[in-house]
Amino acid sequence: GNEGLSTAVNITWSSINFKTILQWQPKPSGYLYTVEIHGRTSDIKRKCILTSETECDVTDALRNVKETYTAHILSVKPVEMDDFEEPPFAVSEKFTPYSQTVLGKPEIKDYSQKGSKLNVVFKDPLTPYRFPNGSFQSIQDIFQHDLEYKLYYWKDQSSGKKDVTTKSRNFEVSVDSGKNYCFYVQGIIPSRRENRNGQESTVLCTSVGRSIVDEYGTEVFIILAVIAVVVITLAIVLPVVLCKRKKAKRARAVREKELLNGV
Repeated sequence: GNEGLSTAVNITWSSINFKTILQWQPKPSGYLYTVEIHGRTSDIKRKCILTSETECDVTDALRNVKETYTAHILSVKPVEMDDFEEPPFAVSEKFTPYSQTVLGKPEIKDYSQKGSKLNVVFKDPLTPYRFPNGSFQSIQDIFQHDLEYKLYYWKDQSSGKKDVTTKSRNFEVSVDSGKNYCFYVQGIIPSRRENRNGQESTVLCTSVGRSIVDEYGTEVFIILAVIAVVVITLAIVLPVVLCKRKKAKRARAVREKELLNGV
């Protein structure tokens, strides 16, 4: 009865900050899918039972993040769920959340530039897993000393980028006083072979003594200079032109009067 059922293909794990989604193909027709999560040392867990979807949130089944899992995606006809015959299934690649989940974007909480010091304070991304008191665990709570952060910073409108590393949640770096700097933060797990670098935070820039030239570049300065030259030129030339036109008009009136008197 199960010989004609298609099995799942193109099975992929997608995981950010330990929120893990299993995806596959094709859309079922005349049958449904059930997902089984198999761990090396843990019991089988069933998720998305009898679903017509081609993705399944399996986060709750992967709480032991250092365990290595495989997913069995069963192709099942609903009327045969109670049959003893094993339904056909496809098996995913192995997945270990601790070494394969992607680190999400850190959140910049505060930053300031005072004199020659740039200070940046940021926050760890949260995971879907909770402490007994109900609060969410951060990636720092799970990775502990395996996690560090890098601050990349550079002088505004410059391509020379510097970086510094910390295991805390704030950076203090020396910069040129009075110059504006841009920066972003990125989580890193040096012990990993793959997926070492996390997603980059939003790029932010300081605004210390920011002038129009800093903000918009030299083009605006050039445009303003051209406008100033035009205004000055008009201020000099226009009175001269008007004066000449007035003299010419007066001379023409005198000539016309002389002509009339001659007649």
